[in-house]
Formats: sequence, C-alpha cells, structure tokens
Amino acid sequence: MKIAINVHLKKGVLDPQGKAVLHALETLGFKDVKDVRVGKQILIEIDTEDKEKAIKEAEEMAKELLANPVIENYEIEVKE
Repeated sequence: MKIAINVHLKKGVLDPQGKAVLHALETLGFKDVKDVRVGKQILIEIDTEDKEKAIKEAEEMAKELLANPVIENYEIEVKE
C-alpha cells in the first residue's frame, strides 16, 4: 500500500524557503501570488493490504521521525 505523508510548517512559523520562492515568482512576472509556503511529501510503500494498519504505521513514522511536531503539521494520505 502506498502512503503519502505531507509535512508543512505550522501557521506562524517563518518559512524562508517560501519567501524565496515568492520573490522568484514575482521576479518572473507572477504578480498575483500572495504567499508561498513550502513543505515536503514523503512517499512510503508499506507491505500490507490492511489500510488501518498502514495508516497507523505512517502516523508512528511521522510522529517519531518525519515531522517535527513543534513547528510542523502533517497529513497522511492513502494512495492505493
């Protein structure tokens, strides 16, 4: 089963990479872009057909390693 873990900074946490992308987009002429936040997506293939087990394992992975709970949020998505 394929799982996507989408990690992004919490609201209020400074995002220098997002600001750099925003500036670059403005330089390229995309003047209507108001804000940019940059995150990451981690794709994991788990050897199970049990959707609940896969989600539970992904949740543990995110909490223990893949996301920093102090400054980041995450969502888990089953890709099937």
